[in-house]
Amino acid sequence: MAPHREEAGNEGAGGKAKTRAFIALAIFLLILGLTYVLRPDDFILYVKAFHVIAVMSWMAGLLYLPRLFIYHTDAPIGSERSETFKMMERRLLKVIMNPAMMVSWMLGLYLAWDVYGFQGGWLHGKIAMVVALTWVHVLFGRAVRDFAADKPRRAARHWRIWNEVPTVLMIAIVILVIVKPF
Repeated sequence: MAPHREEAGNEGAGGKAKTRAFIALAIFLLILGLTYVLRPDDFILYVKAFHVIAVMSWMAGLLYLPRLFIYHTDAPIGSERSETFKMMERRLLKVIMNPAMMVSWMLGLYLAWDVYGFQGGWLHGKIAMVVALTWVHVLFGRAVRDFAADKPRRAARHWRIWNEVPTVLMIAIVILVIVKPF
């Protein structure tokens, strides 16, 4: 079955957004590489800064996507509003959240290895919480696919509850990183 004209246009726009995301990721890696060459004494500070930026971007998506699900749940299947939510959800996941999660993991593991030598109970707790956050990300990714396929929807209340999970995990992660209680 050939896609509708509107769907084909959305895929084209989504393709452009993906291209921009890959270009941004390449620029980010170039900046990180230049920092390593030009400012080797400050490199770890830049890694920390980029890690925080990536985590903030990832968290923004994890906090916004379930809100989109809540609104999408109320939109009739096949309506223009539903199709708009599908596009917004897909772009948020593919263009912002997935790259931000990957960069967060890459830089976080680098910091865990280079700065902390994977030592410390707080670090192990943080990694466990980040694994849980990644699981939430995967769950949200499946929901994006389910909404895109017009599968049966969960109630808005379900997504209101899941909207709080990333917040709770983020609070635990920040306390572990800043306080290092064990």
